[in-house]
Amino acid sequence: MAPAVASAYLRGVPKKPPPGLPTREQVLDFIATSATPAGKREIARAFGLSAQQKIALKALLKDMADEGLIDSAPGRAFHKMGGLPKVTVLRVADVDEGGNVWAVPENWQSDAPVPRIRVRERRRGALGVGERLLARTEETGHGWTAHPMKVLAPAAEQLIGVLRREGDRLWLQGVEKKERREYAVSDAGDAEAGDLVLAEKAGRPPRITARVVQRLGDPFAPRSFSLIAIHRLGIPDVFAQEALDEAARVARQPLGEGREDLTHLPIVAIDPADARDHDDAVWAAPDDDPANAGGWQAIVAIADVSYYVRPKSALDREARARGNSVYFPDRVVPMLPEILSADVCSLKAGQNRAALACHLRIGKDGALKSWRFSRALVRLAANIAYEEAQAAIDLRAARTVRPDSLPSSRTWSGIHPSADSPAGESAEPCTPEQVRGDEVEATASFPFAWDPFLVDTALAPLWDCWRALAAARDRREPLELDLPERRVVLDEKGRIMSVAPRERLDAHRLIEDYMIAANVAAAKALEAKKAPVMYRVHEAPAREKLVALKDYLATFEVAFALGQVIRPATFNHIIARVGDAEFRPEIMEQILRSQTQAYYAPLNQGHFGLALGSYAHFTSPIRRYADLMVHRALVSAYALGPGGLAGDEDFERAGETISQLERRAMEAERETIDRYVAAYLAERVGELVEARITGVTNFGFFATVEGVGGDGLMPVRDLGGEYFRYDEASRRLFGEHSGETYAQGQRLALRLAEANPVSGALRFELAEGRYGGAGSGGGGRARESERRPPRVLKRRGRPGNIRHQGRK
Repeated sequence: MAPAVASAYLRGVPKKPPPGLPTREQVLDFIATSATPAGKREIARAFGLSAQQKIALKALLKDMADEGLIDSAPGRAFHKMGGLPKVTVLRVADVDEGGNVWAVPENWQSDAPVPRIRVRERRRGALGVGERLLARTEETGHGWTAHPMKVLAPAAEQLIGVLRREGDRLWLQGVEKKERREYAVSDAGDAEAGDLVLAEKAGRPPRITARVVQRLGDPFAPRSFSLIAIHRLGIPDVFAQEALDEAARVARQPLGEGREDLTHLPIVAIDPADARDHDDAVWAAPDDDPANAGGWQAIVAIADVSYYVRPKSALDREARARGNSVYFPDRVVPMLPEILSADVCSLKAGQNRAALACHLRIGKDGALKSWRFSRALVRLAANIAYEEAQAAIDLRAARTVRPDSLPSSRTWSGIHPSADSPAGESAEPCTPEQVRGDEVEATASFPFAWDPFLVDTALAPLWDCWRALAAARDRREPLELDLPERRVVLDEKGRIMSVAPRERLDAHRLIEDYMIAANVAAAKALEAKKAPVMYRVHEAPAREKLVALKDYLATFEVAFALGQVIRPATFNHIIARVGDAEFRPEIMEQILRSQTQAYYAPLNQGHFGLALGSYAHFTSPIRRYADLMVHRALVSAYALGPGGLAGDEDFERAGETISQLERRAMEAERETIDRYVAAYLAERVGELVEARITGVTNFGFFATVEGVGGDGLMPVRDLGGEYFRYDEASRRLFGEHSGETYAQGQRLALRLAEANPVSGALRFELAEGRYGGAGSGGGGRARESERRPPRVLKRRGRPGNIRHQGRK
């Protein structure tokens, strides 16, 4: 850069662009580099536009705004969409203990998460929580910084918490595990102690108070635990009326002409028993092509959401703002309105549905030979739960019925539609007695109301083809971490029935491998057309994470060489060497923590965990916006009809946004499960539980209840009357005199001292009670603790099956 130009940039004056109507890229560059707000007049002046060109500029700026490239701030100045205006109104959200002021935009219309902005005060302590200010903003290497220009009328920051009474005052207790601060309530409105409320911060440090603005109800009522996460993380759970009206309209449209008719095939959907929507269905059969002897044909049929949700529509804006559906034990916050997500787009047995079909040719060794995509019409033979499909296949091995002994007129799903039944209507399924042949063993009874013919013609070929896919997967050696997922079971009234690890069946692995095959085919099909791809990227672990893993494994005397080429199989071999050792779960958890976080991006970096070079998400467009973008790209690339890309999508920005929204959804689901676990365990406060140490720090250790989950702290101050030293390398606490050790992975009996369903937090004590651990037999501290009154164990929340006690 020439000295004069460099000097101009340092003074905040961008280099004067060449005359003439600018391109979109030139406009974005000018807006980004301008030190002052850039409106239409400033852009026209900078590019030396004539009066006629200014008219064209106005149209260009409108198009860029409609395309989501730019947004306008008050005063008609422009800024990049997802960014902040050069000058804008901010609201002070927090003043931390160090006196640092943090603000958020007063109005935020972008799909991206709301940024937190560090405010540089001219006079320390001048700004309080809730105050509004006009500020000049700039993006720095660590985020956004604001320089105040003028203080405006004060406002307030919303909090979510539960009111508790202490004497004649009400206090607001936050719902986050790490939230230790409580706020005095200056105005409770009609809320009472024990209510879950939304409140606003007000005042200046150190006298910040809370004013209740909305009573949300009983924090222990059914569905309240997910409501906490929805409000705390700002998850949109109400659709705009425009989107609802549009959904009702597109749901009535015909399925479209020119679709490949697949209704004659016994395609089935295998999903969780409590699935709210059905994105995918599968079919397989032996390939009769001599060129693929011993191989298979398979179809993965996916709901054709792109046919209903078009780019830039009201539905598209709502879906993009959500990024994905969020699944809680007590509800789902869908990406699309229910009429689409749970009905018209959802693949259901006996109903004609629009699908985007991935046709796969699979070799006898499980390798993908070829693929093609088509818009199809499907009519599922059955919707089957994982457990039912697995039971049917297991039972098939024991029964003696021959498929050729069944009548040839038997329909795929045991359904007998009448000749005058209108297309698209469901027929009644036959009972097992109607279809079971005489040769079926008397003791065999099928777990669902479909006939053995369906098992033989639909499920059995799927399993046979899957064995080839599974063999190919084994050769690929993806990362294999057997970490159980917790499942919360509720009754019809929303009361907790059980919390337990979700069983992992071959049926789960089968569907997973078919979906992976279709996802790979989608990515490669788009690459073949040089079309844009929204890849699912999982990069290899960073070196610093591997160094930490090496040090951790050394504490278990497990060798790990850093000089080798790191592949997923490297970690699998470590797990295999560990075998069934007691610390196996901790090794797998630590390997998981060493991995990078997967994300969406248009630049292919491969998927390390799956050991795949090209991978995209294609199979869940009802619940993931990334999949919808891949569907649109396929429709455009292969000229499959309406509903393709608009042509101006910013895949990079979209990938960043939906990756952030995915992490938000994961956090919401995780913390809601923690609240349910705490509520489930509240009935056992004061009891001894079998626990496992999951993490060790210098202030104590964290433990989880075996077979249930949850995560709670055992403070080091409660470990006994001696001093405990923390060894960071081995992640252990050592008693200075007794040698008592607490290490990650250790199993022990702990007393559950507290279970807080509102925050999801647990707290433990030693089996002997507080201060009853190592070294308590001697020393002043132990004797002093014996003179203290017994600690009251906190049984927060309603134990057992939580019922909603409405206000009288």
